[in-house]
Amino acid sequence: MSEESFRMSSHRPYLLRALVEWINDNGMTPHLMVDAAVPGVQVPSSAIKEDRVVLNVAERAVMHLHIDNEAVSFTARFSGVSFPVHVPIPAVLAVYARETGHGMALPDDIPGTELPPGDDDSPPPRSPETPPAAKKPFLRVVK
Repeated sequence: MSEESFRMSSHRPYLLRALVEWINDNGMTPHLMVDAAVPGVQVPSSAIKEDRVVLNVAERAVMHLHIDNEAVSFTARFSGVSFPVHVPIPAVLAVYARETGHGMALPDDIPGTELPPGDDDSPPPRSPETPPAAKKPFLRVVK
């Protein structure tokens, strides 16, 4: 059988949902580290620092949190103003608990995964030849 017959959807949204649930189940506050330069990210520009934004997705902090296979969406208040947030799954870099820093950086998609139909504005997957050091550092926990 060819590789074409074993194509699977991205594993990243499943990991994201599981990690958010795990953090919530432990009574902590889930935060997402997002690459705000990815096309389709909708967050207030005032929240963006060096093309990154950290979003608190705790149930008490957001309304209508929805995480599906394409995006994370919710409504949250920024400086007292309600704002609809939309983050495509490829833009989510990491999920972690604010209180402890425990969580993980989401891995790149594995070969053989397909982009959702019509998702032409997503960044291309990183080739296996690109060294990980070429990526910008995005998460540093200081204790």
